Amino acid sequence: MNKQRKAVALISGGLDSMLAAKAVMEQGVQVEGINFFTGFCVEGHTHAIRNKDKAKPKRNNSLWVAEQLGIKLHIVDIIEEYKDVLINPKHGYGAHMNPCLDCKIFMVNKAKQWIQENGFDFIITGEVIGQRPMSQRKETMPIVAAESGADDLLLRPLCARNLPPTLPEREGWVDREKLFDFSGRTRKPQMALAKQYGFDDYAQPAGGCCFLTDEKYSLKLVDLWQARGEKDYDLDDVMLLKVGRHIRPKSNFKLIVAREDGEARFMQGYKKDYINMNCASHRGPLVLIDGAPSEEDLLLAGRITARYGQGRDAELVDIAIREKGRDERVVRVKPLAADEIPQEWFV
Repeated sequence: MNKQRKAVALISGGLDSMLAAKAVMEQGVQVEGINFFTGFCVEGHTHAIRNKDKAKPKRNNSLWVAEQLGIKLHIVDIIEEYKDVLINPKHGYGAHMNPCLDCKIFMVNKAKQWIQENGFDFIITGEVIGQRPMSQRKETMPIVAAESGADDLLLRPLCARNLPPTLPEREGWVDREKLFDFSGRTRKPQMALAKQYGFDDYAQPAGGCCFLTDEKYSLKLVDLWQARGEKDYDLDDVMLLKVGRHIRPKSNFKLIVAREDGEARFMQGYKKDYINMNCASHRGPLVLIDGAPSEEDLLLAGRITARYGQGRDAELVDIAIREKGRDERVVRVKPLAADEIPQEWFV
C-alpha cells in the first residue's frame, strides 16, 4: 500500500487557493491549510467597522475557506518578521507599497520550514501564470521556488501543466494530467471549476485583501514613516491607517477624524493612547491626534474638528480635549471654513 502523502496549502481566503487545495485533495492527498497573518489582511474586521460595509461578510475568509474544504487551518502570526519584507523588499514594490514577490517568497519559505517541522511532503499555492503583474509571471515563478528554498516541493495545481513537473508529480503523489493549465487574468476557468466542485460562495474572484495594494492606504503608510523619521509600525498603526479621514496640517502631527459612528466606536478603543478631542457644544466626530502637537497646534486641530461637526457654521464651538496625565479641558474655537483646509493637508 502506498503511503498517503501530506501537503500544506497556503490559504489566503481567495478563490484560487481554495481551488488549488481542493484539486489536490481530490487526488487523495491529506491537505491542511496555513495562513500567515501579516496584519495587512483583516477585511472582516474593517467591514464590521463602517456602516457602509455592513452588508459585506464579517468573516475571516481563510477560516471560512478551510471550513468549506473540511480541513484544519494553521494561522501563524508573522507580524514582526514581516516588517523586514515590507520595509526592505529585495525585489521592490508593485504599483503601491505591495512587496508582492518578496512576500510570496517569504511565505513559501515559512511554509517550507513548517512542512519540515511537521512531517509534511510538499506545498500547494493557488498561483496562476499571468494572474498578477508582479509575483505571478512565468519568469517569476522559478524565482519564488528557488529563493524560498522550496524548489520542486512547491506545487501550483491551477497552472502546473504550464510548468516543469515538480517532485510530487514525478513521484506520482499527484497525477499531473488531473492538474490544470490556467493562465492569464481571466477568472472564467476558476469560476467554472468552482461550480464543478460545488462552491457557489467565495471571496471576490480577483481575491486579495491586502491593504498594501490600495493606493490611498499606501500613501498614508508612507506619510506615517516620513512623519516619524523611520520605517516602523505596529498593528495599531496598521488598523488606524484603514479608518477615518487623515489630515496633516503640519509635519509634527495629524488628525484622524471619524467619518461615521462606526468608525467613532472603533476609535474609542484608542482614546487612552492618543490625545483626542470632540465637539462639546455640538454633535461631531471623535478625533485622534497622532504626533507631538504644541498648544497652538491643538487649537488648530480643534478648529478642524469643529469644521467636521454640526457646529461648522457656528461663530464659536466648544472642543473637549483629553490628554494623558491631564484633566479634560474645553476650549472655544472658531471653526475653519472649507477653503481654509488646503487639499495638501489630506493624506
